[in-house]
Amino acid sequence: MYRIAVRASSFESFIQLIGVLVIFLFVLGVTYVATRWIAGYQKTHSFNRNLKIIETLRLTTNKYVQIIQAGDEYLVLAIGKDEVRLLTKLTGEQLKEIPSGELPEGITTESFKEIFEKIKKHIPKK
Repeated sequence: MYRIAVRASSFESFIQLIGVLVIFLFVLGVTYVATRWIAGYQKTHSFNRNLKIIETLRLTTNKYVQIIQAGDEYLVLAIGKDEVRLLTKLTGEQLKEIPSGELPEGITTESFKEIFEKIKKHIPKK
């Protein structure tokens, strides 16, 4: 009699484990779909043709100087934790274009995809 109760208890535990795994996979799937939907929504709604960040210089943990292109003019902004101030306006001729050969060491103009493809080539395949 005791063996039957133990087997029934083990079977019920197994069924509960399967149920929990199914629920977990369902929640994981819903999370994936929701994340993809939100990313697509934000991508289509945050597309902006008039504003573009040209360059950012970090001064301290929460203070930056940014050059932003707004239409045809360039704005130099001081950005702090609680404020944004216009420092000056620039023209396109006043911006210094850095040739790729003069970039400081460790800085590259390659995209993340290009760097990732180079790294993938060096990883041995199993």
